[in-house]
Amino acid sequence: MRTGRKRKAFTLVELLVVIAIIGVLVGLLLPAVQAAREAARRMSCSNNFKQIGLSLHNYHAAYNRLPPNGTGPSLPALKQLSANIGLLPFLEQQGLWEMMSNPLMPEPGETPTDATAAGLWPPFGPRPWVDLNEYDPYQMQTPAFRCPSDPGVSPLGTGMTNYAFSHGDAILRIGYPPSNQWADQGVFRGLFKRDEPRKFRDVLDGLSNTIAMAEIVTNLGDRGVGGSVVNLSHFPADDSMGSDLTLCTSVIDPERPQFIESSVPLWDSGGTSRGGRWWNYHLMITGMNTVLPPNSPTCPMGWGTAWQSGVFSSASHHQGGVHVLLTDGAVKFVTDSIEAGNQQAQSISKNYGNVGQKSPYGLWGALGSISSKETIEGFE
Repeated sequence: MRTGRKRKAFTLVELLVVIAIIGVLVGLLLPAVQAAREAARRMSCSNNFKQIGLSLHNYHAAYNRLPPNGTGPSLPALKQLSANIGLLPFLEQQGLWEMMSNPLMPEPGETPTDATAAGLWPPFGPRPWVDLNEYDPYQMQTPAFRCPSDPGVSPLGTGMTNYAFSHGDAILRIGYPPSNQWADQGVFRGLFKRDEPRKFRDVLDGLSNTIAMAEIVTNLGDRGVGGSVVNLSHFPADDSMGSDLTLCTSVIDPERPQFIESSVPLWDSGGTSRGGRWWNYHLMITGMNTVLPPNSPTCPMGWGTAWQSGVFSSASHHQGGVHVLLTDGAVKFVTDSIEAGNQQAQSISKNYGNVGQKSPYGLWGALGSISSKETIEGFE
């Protein structure tokens, strides 16, 4: 009879050892793969910002000013269109610009709000908070406006943005039109203000020392600090936040510092949180100020004209900070630990008699002002 050597099989112990080794290797490699992917997303995010910076400079070269923010026809858009609209032709979005800037034929079944006499969508669309799921340009996403690190999706399918316009280092009345009888001209210290576009020559502190835009994150519905907007009903109906930013920082959950405390009411209405509509100028949607350091809460105020005062913080999903676009077109990464001065100082306002003074919010505040004569040190 023919006999052969029996083939030795893996024992159960050996098999478990092999599985354990494979598990350890996967555990070691997976974070590295994830880190490499995030590094690629972060680089793409920075490149998008550089593209936006180039579009700002090309716009200025063409019109000798920056694109207006908080502008548009008095009716129906009510001067609430963001500077992103003016940038469209300079971001290879000429088709979208043409669609928005001209009357648009409604699709079958659509009944346009604020329609023209001919029944068309008006140039630059209806009021920015209506017909969000019908007016086609509101549904379109410009790739340059999104950071790949942010997985947020609009609940209404509207186009979103991760890049916000800087309104400087003030808190009170920064969203008022300068022509408003209650406006405080001394608080318009940022590169962008409502309805009155700046020129580069206005930036006396230097283009390389002034933030034009900064990253923001969209609302993921998880009460994250960066993407949430605290409802103004949570704060006193006065100007006290203008001299005490702890009113805003106190909303953070002390046990989970990346989230807003569960008892704090949030504003979340149809995608109007951070970055929810790229075309809407509103401060809590596409605006930011250099008051609290990056990845801090966003806290609008009900004092005065509601939503036009408050803290509108930059934020990102990158580890430890955010990208900022400087007015000279450079993109830099600013850490959460940037020196941000005295968080209980009086903000710049006629209310406190300190208009024209240097920023009370340290290096971060100084980077937000265009002509306050601060000395910028330690920012490379």
